[in-house]
Amino acid sequence: MFNIGIPELIIILVLALIIFGPGKLPDVGKAIGKSINEFRKASREITEEVTGKDDKEEKKA
Repeated sequence: MFNIGIPELIIILVLALIIFGPGKLPDVGKAIGKSINEFRKASREITEEVTGKDDKEEKKA
């Protein structure tokens, strides 16, 4: 998906450590993880809703 190699990943992690500090870094990671999880859940629900409506329309026809 993203063409990120090891050097780029290390630079991102070092910048995050400098910006947020070692104390806040676990909290930031936890918040990002929760946000990604909620986004996946919402997109899954939307997909199921859309495909569910298509299935209902096919059963009526």
